[in-house]
Amino acid sequence: MDRFDYIVIGGGSAGSAVAGRLAEDGTRRVCLLEAGGRNDNMLVKTPGFMPFLLKNTNYRYETVPQKGLNGRIGYQPRGKGLGGSSAINAMVYIRGNRWDYDNWAAMGCTGWGYDDVLPYFRKAEANVRGADDYHGAGGPLFVSDQKWANPTSEAFVEAAAQLQLPRNADFNGAKQDGFGLYQVTQRGGERWSAARAYVEPMRGLPSLDIRTGTVVEKLVIEQGRVSGVAIRRGRKREVIHASGGVILSAGAFNSPQILMLSGIGPGDHLREHGIEVVLDKPAVGSDLQDHIDYVSGWQTESDVPIGDSLKGTLRMAKAIVEHRRKRTGIMTTCYAEAGGFWSVMPDAPAPDVQWHFVPAVLEDHGREKVKGHGFSVHACVLRPESRGTVRLNSTEATDAPRIDPNFLDDERDIAVLRAGVRLSHRIVDCPPLTGYGPTDRHPINLDDDAELDQLIRNRADTVYHPVGTCRMGADEASVVDPTLKTRGIDGLWIADASVMPKIVSGNTNAPSIMIGERCAEFVKAG
Repeated sequence: MDRFDYIVIGGGSAGSAVAGRLAEDGTRRVCLLEAGGRNDNMLVKTPGFMPFLLKNTNYRYETVPQKGLNGRIGYQPRGKGLGGSSAINAMVYIRGNRWDYDNWAAMGCTGWGYDDVLPYFRKAEANVRGADDYHGAGGPLFVSDQKWANPTSEAFVEAAAQLQLPRNADFNGAKQDGFGLYQVTQRGGERWSAARAYVEPMRGLPSLDIRTGTVVEKLVIEQGRVSGVAIRRGRKREVIHASGGVILSAGAFNSPQILMLSGIGPGDHLREHGIEVVLDKPAVGSDLQDHIDYVSGWQTESDVPIGDSLKGTLRMAKAIVEHRRKRTGIMTTCYAEAGGFWSVMPDAPAPDVQWHFVPAVLEDHGREKVKGHGFSVHACVLRPESRGTVRLNSTEATDAPRIDPNFLDDERDIAVLRAGVRLSHRIVDCPPLTGYGPTDRHPINLDDDAELDQLIRNRADTVYHPVGTCRMGADEASVVDPTLKTRGIDGLWIADASVMPKIVSGNTNAPSIMIGERCAEFVKAG
């Protein structure tokens, strides 16, 4: 019988941090379960190969038809394998705004204010710029300035400055407002996933048993306590046991799915699927929040280094050789190279829109190939009011859950996005971007609210930041308490983006790693 002190379900951003921190001093036996593979190949490690990653690195989920998106089905990529989404994302290192965490504390999540979480961001970080009041230098997660940035990315920042939008060299420092180049989770020109930071250094040590290709079917619950996990590896089913407890870190979609398969969730929904209700918890799979995003695209007359043309292909072929030899050049790109944060609504307590500038033309998440050269500007609503759900499609653990983000259900969200898209166009209308001769791929009358709203509903989708489906709170209805212990079930912690009571104002990878760091300390404290 396999028995461990702790079992961690999910080797993604938070799960890698939890497992690595629990196992690092050698006093605990930890088992890390991951459904995907090791993600240690050249495609994953080379940043520029991000659009060409193998299908087995991505769950490739889809939403139910979205009434707010004119009935369209949205795409929901999620990382599969060690590192989770940190192995397939754009590597942008953003923590969110001070206001986000202070608001969590104001909502009853004691100990989660900005001054409480900052030490854990610093603990995790090895920033190439060194340590200061906001950054760490000795952590396992390498954070770097970009080794190469497309000239159009620099031009985007300069164009924003023409509108008196200030430059910001550090979005994770004293202030978030402004525009600039993003820092990235890379080391020496390679992707530095959470698994490379926390798990791979522990490989082979007796304190950490890493099991990839392992599907978690459900939690084993005995007398109100989680005592183990029922798993499947190939055709073999077995139960592994944990004397200290289980940490669920399967992400905003799969964590609630595993809970519901285990009998923890909305009672009526579980009974519909013939699942015995262990704990009737309506908040499981509820409160889904995600950053709705609109991508404006322009094709250019003058050459942009990344593009689908003979010249672009030859340039990328040379760049691959350069990267293999030196780990420099175009293949170190994170694609979302530049961006910014700004408030478009007068009552916003913090920036309410984030921009990502990509020096390539994107359609349908990059799945639709566009000939020629150009650039794209993402604008996303940072604190959406719309709320969705995650529910079961079936009782089979390998089936995709039923995902309904309920995008743009709240009219406040489209009002913010409308203003954000208009500002995107104002920036592109400024030099030096105008020097590239950009042509709008989706021209409309931007001054017409109805026409712009229709375009947004026809083309907007996620920017890949689902959270909130196992929310943390001080109230008994919440799924976990502020120490990330599950309410109503002993021996179970949850550590991933699903516990966020409200989505942060920025990319969610760094906050998920911070949550993993904190959970490891909570578990150690008992």
